Amino acid sequence: MTVIAEIIQSQFFAKQKKKLHKNQIKDLDNAVKTIFENPAIGNKKIGDLQGVRIYKFKSSNMQILLAGEIVDNTLYLYAFASHQNFYKELKKYIHH
Repeated sequence: MTVIAEIIQSQFFAKQKKKLHKNQIKDLDNAVKTIFENPAIGNKKIGDLQGVRIYKFKSSNMQILLAGEIVDNTLYLYAFASHQNFYKELKKYIHH
């Protein structure tokens, strides 16, 4: 089992997080904590997003998708958003 030693936010992730309300930040932080405690959680993607895991959680009665990847005991947080255009934007960010 993988043990996460470090968490790194992408600039895109950090910029998105700044726009949230306090209760949404709390929900996001709880989701990150869940991933930290159970690195195998979430759906592993294939194809263009190979290696990226998508974890789904609720915030303000909306389903939010959180994209991250674990490389060498480091959790990289890439992006989060509601489902609309999420994968398209994530692919654009990862492959830029």
